[in-house]
Amino acid sequence: MVSLFDQFQNLQDHLPYHELATLPTPIKKLSNLGAHLNLNNLYIKEDDKSGEPYGGNKVRKLEFLIGEALAIGVRAVITFGYAGSNHATATAVHAKNAGLQCITALLPQHNAEYLRNNLLMSYAHGAELHHYQTGINLRLNTFFNLLKYRIKNNHLPYWIPPGGSSPTGIIGFVNAAFELKEQIDQGLINEPDLLYVASGSLGTSVGLTLGFSVLNLKTKVVAIRVIDSSFVNRKRFEAYYKATEKLLRKYAPSFPRTDFRQANFEIRDEFYGGEYALPTENSIAALNLMKEKENIILDPTYSAKALGALISDNENGHDKEKTILFWNTYNSQELSPFTSQISYHSLPRSLHPYFEKE
Repeated sequence: MVSLFDQFQNLQDHLPYHELATLPTPIKKLSNLGAHLNLNNLYIKEDDKSGEPYGGNKVRKLEFLIGEALAIGVRAVITFGYAGSNHATATAVHAKNAGLQCITALLPQHNAEYLRNNLLMSYAHGAELHHYQTGINLRLNTFFNLLKYRIKNNHLPYWIPPGGSSPTGIIGFVNAAFELKEQIDQGLINEPDLLYVASGSLGTSVGLTLGFSVLNLKTKVVAIRVIDSSFVNRKRFEAYYKATEKLLRKYAPSFPRTDFRQANFEIRDEFYGGEYALPTENSIAALNLMKEKENIILDPTYSAKALGALISDNENGHDKEKTILFWNTYNSQELSPFTSQISYHSLPRSLHPYFEKE
C-alpha cells in the first residue's frame, strides 16, 4: 500500500517501486505501559511487523531501493553496515525474494545474540558476506571487488547506502507519514504531539518529518541518535530532507515545497551511550519494562534507546493527556525457521569469533 501514490499520481507513474511490505502496520495503544507512566494516550506503531520473513523499518525503504534496482535491470545489490546490521539483513532477505543477489560489506561491532541471528539469516538468503576490520579496508576491498564484478558481469551492482538512507529510500518514510495520517483520519489514534524513533542513518526520521510538513501535522519527531554524531546530525538531516523533497518534486511537480526552517523535529544525543551497539542502563531498563508491561520485545541498542528517551522525558514532566507515539523499528519476525539448521562454520572465517566468544 502506497498512500503517497494516492495523493500524487505522477509518482506512481514514474517512481520505481517493488512491493515488499505488509502495510499499513498496526497502531496499538500501550495501555499497561501508559498506566505505569501515567500517560493516557501512549501508542506504538508496529513497524516490527512490516514484512515477512523479515520486518522492521528498513523494509519501507527497500520497496523503493529494490524497485529502482529492478527498473535499472541489475542482477545484484551491494550494501554496508556493522556486523549485526538489521538493514544489511533486511536487504539480503528482500533482495533474494525479488530475484537479486546481495553483497554485504560489514564492520566489527559489539557482540550480541541478534547479531548472530542476523548473520545466519543473511547467509540463509544467499548474501555474499564480507567482514573488514577497518573502514579503510572496507573501502579498498569493496573497490577491488566491484571492479572484479564489473569485469565479470559487465555491470555494477546497485548501490544501497548504510541504513538504506538515500533520497530514494527515504521516500518510504514520507509514505509512512501519509499512512499515519490515514490512520489518524480513521480514528485509530489522535494526531500525535510527539513521535519517538531511533535514528542510526536518519532516513526514518527525515522521511517522517518531511511527510508531516507536507501534511501540516503538528507532530514533533524526536530522533534518538544511536550512532556516532558524524552519521546523525542536523546538517545531514537537512541535506537528506531537501534532496528527498527535490526528488519527489522531480517526479511529481505538484508535491508541495516546504520550508526546512519550519520542520518540527529534534535530534537527541544524550541516550547514545558513547559507542555503537552498546546497551545502556537506560535502554535495558526500558526494554525490560516494555516486556513486562506489554510483552513486546525491543532491541537494546536501537528501539530500547528511543523508548528510554520517552520514559526519561516523561519523568521530567510530560503532559499525561498528550498523544505520544513510539515508532518500533525492530524486526519481530521469528528467524529460527531459516537459521536453526545453519552452522556458523559456513560463514566467512572472520565472522566466526562472534559465535565462539560472548
